[in-house]
Amino acid sequence: MKVLVTGGLGFIGSHTVVELQNEGFEVVIIDNLSNSSEDVLKGITAITGKTPLFEKIDLREKSDVRDFFKKHNDVTGVIHFAASKAVGESVEQPLLYYENNISSLVYLLQELQQKPEASFIFSSSCTVYGQAEKMPITEDAPVQTAMSPYGNTKQIGEEIIIDTAKVTNISAILLRYFNPVGAHESVEIGELPLGVPQNLVPFITQTGVGLRQELSVFGNDYPTPDGTAIRDYIHVVDLAKAHVIALQRLLNKKNLAKVETFNLGTGKGSSVLEVIHSFEKVSGKQLPYKMMPRREGDITEAYANTDKANNVLGWKAELSLDEAMASAWKWEQKVRNK
Repeated sequence: MKVLVTGGLGFIGSHTVVELQNEGFEVVIIDNLSNSSEDVLKGITAITGKTPLFEKIDLREKSDVRDFFKKHNDVTGVIHFAASKAVGESVEQPLLYYENNISSLVYLLQELQQKPEASFIFSSSCTVYGQAEKMPITEDAPVQTAMSPYGNTKQIGEEIIIDTAKVTNISAILLRYFNPVGAHESVEIGELPLGVPQNLVPFITQTGVGLRQELSVFGNDYPTPDGTAIRDYIHVVDLAKAHVIALQRLLNKKNLAKVETFNLGTGKGSSVLEVIHSFEKVSGKQLPYKMMPRREGDITEAYANTDKANNVLGWKAELSLDEAMASAWKWEQKVRNK
């Protein structure tokens, strides 16, 4: 069974390709290499013993998307990761984000709607909830006005999929991630941000390895136990496995609606300082950091209610924050020692 993974050389995409191949799927990757490297294919091959098909395509080119589906007309499922994802950059360059994240989705769905049936897994985000009124966040929590163009593209993307599924043979699952971290235990693949990292954990590991002078902690006056913001950090391998389970759910017609939504998190919130202490524990290093004012757009806390994912999807996060930090640290050391 052939599955298309867009953005399959990225952080979450590459780990999902590994899990798909381990389950016997034939995988074809589309990636434009704007935020990834073709070298990731070697890591995937080293882990699974099989090299996925790879097509360097920019999904904003409608004719290239059409040609891809003519060539690979046996694709039965799509897992769609390809998107720009830096909140700050989206505020500065909104049109770049709307073009990249929305038009690529539209062009994919236009091709899939021509098939007798298609299964579509969408990489969404807990940003759609904004600062939720209640913790932990359930899938029924209201979608708030987006705090960034990036967040808005995820909300619009979900709406496009829901509207399309109503009138086509496409079935979809929207996966709302919390905060993916860590690396594969083999240390063959991991997170490789280009330039200055936008996310906490790669900044921590780059500071630990000496690439950054010190870590900035934005805000120590939040109404939380230690004053720093709280997030739900989920190991990327757990997250990847959820995509395979979601795809199998659609292919086996186990879905209860044309479009289903699931939160993917651990159900536990960790503060920025707790993440730093976890890194210090697993690495044996003291991390230099300084307190800075809050960043605009940052929310106080967000962590998932995972009951629906656990009970309906049949998936549960199994790896701990310490395990995620240990794997991220091993990966960082490997990357710097190349």
